[in-house]
Amino acid sequence: MAWFRAGYSAARIAIRKTLCHSGSYMTRIQGLPSHNRSFHRTIFRSKAQASAIPQFMPLSKLTDNFLDATSSVYLEELQKAWESDPNNVDESWDNFFKNFAGQSVTSAGISGQTIQESMRLLLLVKAYQVNGHMKASLDPLDLEEREIPDDLDPAFHGFTEADLDREFFIGVWNMYGFLSENRPVMTLQSILTRLQQAYSGHVGYEYMHIDDSAKCNWLRDKIETPTPMTYNKERRDVFLNRLTWSTYFENFLATKMKAAKRFGLEGGETLIPGMKEMFDRASDLGVENIVVGMPHRGRLNVLGNVFRKPLAQIFSEFDKNAKSLDEVGLYTGTGDVKYHLGTSYDRPTRAGRRIHLSLVANPSHLEAVDPVVLGKTRAKQYYTNDADRSRNMAVLIHGDGSFAGQGVVYETLHLSALPNYTTGGTIHIVVNNQVAFTTDPRSGRSSQYCTDAAKALNAPIFHVNGDDIEAVAYVCELAAEWRQTFHSDVVVDIICYRRFGHNEVDEPFFTQPKMYKVIQKHPSSLEIYQNKLLESGDITQEDIDRIHRKVNTILNEEYSNSKDYVPKRSDWLSSHWSGFKSPEQLSRIRNTGVNLDVLKKVGKAITVLPDDFKPHKQVKKIYDDRAQMIETGEGIDWALAEGLAFATLLLEGNHVRLSGQDVERGTFSHRHAMVHDQESGKQYCPLDHVMMGQNEEMFTVSNSSLSEFGVLGFELGYSMENPNALVMWEAQFGDFSNGAQVMFDQFLSGGESKWLRQSGLVVLLPHGYDGQGPEHSSARLERFLQMSDSDPYVVPEMDSSLRKQIQECNWQIHRDFRKPLVVMSPKNLLRHKSCKSNLCEFDDVQGHPGFDKQGTRFKRLIRDQNDHSDLEEGIRRLVLCSGKVYYELEEERNRLSEKDVAICRVEQLCPFPYDLVQRELKRYPNAEIVWCQEEPMNMGAYSYIAPRLIHNHENHGERIF
Repeated sequence: MAWFRAGYSAARIAIRKTLCHSGSYMTRIQGLPSHNRSFHRTIFRSKAQASAIPQFMPLSKLTDNFLDATSSVYLEELQKAWESDPNNVDESWDNFFKNFAGQSVTSAGISGQTIQESMRLLLLVKAYQVNGHMKASLDPLDLEEREIPDDLDPAFHGFTEADLDREFFIGVWNMYGFLSENRPVMTLQSILTRLQQAYSGHVGYEYMHIDDSAKCNWLRDKIETPTPMTYNKERRDVFLNRLTWSTYFENFLATKMKAAKRFGLEGGETLIPGMKEMFDRASDLGVENIVVGMPHRGRLNVLGNVFRKPLAQIFSEFDKNAKSLDEVGLYTGTGDVKYHLGTSYDRPTRAGRRIHLSLVANPSHLEAVDPVVLGKTRAKQYYTNDADRSRNMAVLIHGDGSFAGQGVVYETLHLSALPNYTTGGTIHIVVNNQVAFTTDPRSGRSSQYCTDAAKALNAPIFHVNGDDIEAVAYVCELAAEWRQTFHSDVVVDIICYRRFGHNEVDEPFFTQPKMYKVIQKHPSSLEIYQNKLLESGDITQEDIDRIHRKVNTILNEEYSNSKDYVPKRSDWLSSHWSGFKSPEQLSRIRNTGVNLDVLKKVGKAITVLPDDFKPHKQVKKIYDDRAQMIETGEGIDWALAEGLAFATLLLEGNHVRLSGQDVERGTFSHRHAMVHDQESGKQYCPLDHVMMGQNEEMFTVSNSSLSEFGVLGFELGYSMENPNALVMWEAQFGDFSNGAQVMFDQFLSGGESKWLRQSGLVVLLPHGYDGQGPEHSSARLERFLQMSDSDPYVVPEMDSSLRKQIQECNWQIHRDFRKPLVVMSPKNLLRHKSCKSNLCEFDDVQGHPGFDKQGTRFKRLIRDQNDHSDLEEGIRRLVLCSGKVYYELEEERNRLSEKDVAICRVEQLCPFPYDLVQRELKRYPNAEIVWCQEEPMNMGAYSYIAPRLIHNHENHGERIF
């Protein structure tokens, strides 16, 4: 469409010059309809004083217009090129010349006058397609003052009142990009009526920014029909019933819970029937699962009316004295406010199908749930083999202020077409209150619409008046059809209002007095629709009263039942998580060693490149060295050990996914999981070939967009869908993780406790003071430790058969529970000569270095590497540390030949390994205890370690640090 936009803009300028020649210019004073049938009331004034309205002059008579000079020459050249070969011109021009060549009044072909009139008509039609939304009646309160563009006035294009009844040849569909139902001629009045019906009613369409003519034509086919929103009595009865439930639910809560915050949907009640219509239509088109994310406003209504959460349960959550289930072993967590909770439900559709709905729990932080929903949806698509992404869909509900203001919205939009992040299109619904808390739109955004950011993604945007339920239902269905047809994002902007303040106890007159004076007198969308149906005769007052009585009766019955409602045992794990343990249940520690033959087999698979593949010479050396490591079983470095871990998990049937900025190569050029042919540019991933016939997505390593908040949220959502996966996000440098702090604070550290949802997400944060400056040194270890839920003054049960320490802490794949894992991953240790292992340290053979009395598993604490006995009274100092500083301490100890200093590595900081630390303290009874870290005292692990070490050592009666 770029060719049209450029030409259209030039043509508008030329027409303005044409109609305002002789020193006059045109200013639109108001956009109200005149008494004439289709013309705006337009006043022409000269630059000095008002002058007479200039008379229309045929374009062929003017010397300075868009068809003269360059434009007319260009058109003639196009015609000659077309006559020579229709393939020489764009398809739209081919249609233009083809139709006129066959229908022109003169046998000579296209006359100059015919082309001029046609071009003027073309520009009028395009004006409505581009700017018709500016004339649409979108604001239910009628408070918005918008200037109607001049080019929507036929007079702007040189048409007069006399032209209204003239018939114009318009050809067939697509000649003007305007649906004419194959009628060769239409009067100008008929064309204008069709345009106004399509673009100037209660829906405003924005789609001309889309660079795909097929998509634009598809939308015009849907929009430019004579009766796009005509529903029979049966459908209208359904709309009325659904709108009644939506409205009466809010009214009931307002009556029974007057002093409670509930963030009701009053003023936007049409969202509920709109969502139901969208889901019904999506189901008709093959969608089986929908994952929904939304803010707190309207959430209870969505839970009750769309997700069918028991109304008695919703009402009981308002009662502080509600009964609770006292059951041993039942994990209830801390809970969260009722308007943050999620749920799932198999919803029956209008056509008799069932569609599974999942509402993701979210915090108060608006829009933070967006990438989480997309990640969960992408995971569903993987686990259900939904390769064309047609059976699993994401729907995000936004507020107007947050859609425009929160950066994570654009980060999420930006993932929409990325190969390893796309979900085949997301439907975005904006519940547009026209105010954000107390902030007016003029102070909350710089663009005209709150949805303008979506234009960067070529997403169509449907603005709709929230008082018109049929218009809302129509665009919601249209959005579902778009998503299933083109598998790309689409936005529905429901322009409504907020009948009360930000919450029900807030006073909105403090900041929006004018708006709320109008709102006080404004009828509800239910009242408006009831009156419409009464006037049309589709329904009687008796029908309305009967629906009201039924809804009220059910609401009152459920309210009575809520007094005795006892929560059922929490269904806090979905079917994929069956058998996984809650923090209240004991989970045994398992060995993680792998048979040496298996290690060598997978090691060979991941270190060999195809014979005809031509990698970079340095990468080839890396792979040759890795192959040698596997062959000799010696010198295994971090990158190869990581690859072996991934490969053995794949061999066991687990899905492995690693994403983040530059993870394919690795920030420090250490991983090279994706290798590039230096001649053809082809890519090869050895971990895709661990097994014969391996699903290409079973192992996914993907460079992400330059985003932390959005991508980490995506991977978090991905990890929540199925426990049989290792899902990882790696920061480019550890300190960049603070760009996603909301995810750590609100989701990762507290999601299980608040919402009863586990996640096994692994976060890799390169950390260490390596001389690269303060910005690339610290991953802020202290922040993660501070968020960890453990009492430093209580030593938990440490017997390996009874220990639940990790399960009870809020921060591991061979366990029957899941916790997030934060790893301070290395930088200079990636190639450190001493930081290497032998292959036998990973195996499951008793007697090998990696196998101790408990088997091969992660070492929470690594004892001093000197051959110390169980009691070493001659050691004067025990240095405890973690990470890379150990190698520096060891080097210095060797240089000084300090034989009376022991160094132990605390490799698992949280949960703190009390039992192993106590073992080392007993080993060195006369030693001074020192904690060593390279970070300053207010950073690193010091504040976390100090009280735990003091508590462990308090019976010695000495200062530890």
